[in-house]
Amino acid sequence: MTFVEAVILGIVQGLTEFLPISSTAHLRIVPALLGWNDPGAAYSAVIQLGTVAAVLVYFAKDLVKLTKAFVTGLKERKPFGTEDSRLAWFVGLGTIPISVCGLLFKKAIKNDLRSLHVIAGSLIVLAIVLFIVERVASQKRTLAEMSLKDGIIVGLWQALALIPGSSRSGTTITGALSLGLKREDAARYSFLLSIPATTLAGLLEAKDLFEATERPSLGIIITGVVVSFAAGLAAIGGLLRFVRTRSMLVFVIYRIALGGALLALLAAGVLQA
Repeated sequence: MTFVEAVILGIVQGLTEFLPISSTAHLRIVPALLGWNDPGAAYSAVIQLGTVAAVLVYFAKDLVKLTKAFVTGLKERKPFGTEDSRLAWFVGLGTIPISVCGLLFKKAIKNDLRSLHVIAGSLIVLAIVLFIVERVASQKRTLAEMSLKDGIIVGLWQALALIPGSSRSGTTITGALSLGLKREDAARYSFLLSIPATTLAGLLEAKDLFEATERPSLGIIITGVVVSFAAGLAAIGGLLRFVRTRSMLVFVIYRIALGGALLALLAAGVLQA
């Protein structure tokens, strides 16, 4: 891998991690279109640490509040006593499904499921689900009205993101919308929920990546992480501004168009699954 590839893949990761269009899909598709080698699931997960850092910086004040509320709730033996302490617990418990499924199906996720046919199908299927959910959901509830059951349900939706092409933000935003949350609240919760899941995945894969006999240089890995951080920071603010006044239709159309184009290129033999 060259530094040019690292920069481009870092930009792709940063911009697509928080948009409901699947960063994993784009990190698989872009190299295939440009004739590069697949960077692999491990490298993709490691540069996600850059986007984790972007969430930490963007929501720093929120995270400090949640942490303080969590600790205070434990000390006072009222873990669900405040809105912030409840949200902290929801994020933690909502991370369990994707963690368990990630460990159970790690081999398939890193190999078989990275097929471009799987990615194309996931892009299209979730686009249709997102379109239907947004049309029928009430979109009247806020994060303050979430329950423990809601947090776990969104966590189960997040586990679907282990299928490449589904999109972690896409599945969690869809899940939150299905529970009646407003688009902006659904997006904010999606970002907060991403922190433990992507951090754990990145750290676990970093170990495998650095133990591999063939791997990118440390400089290239750092470049990918730094670039994904900068791009991710821009994407978070952009999506939050977008969803305040607009629907997810543009992402639905993009996913279906990309999935359809991918299937056409595979059928024509231009790309190999």
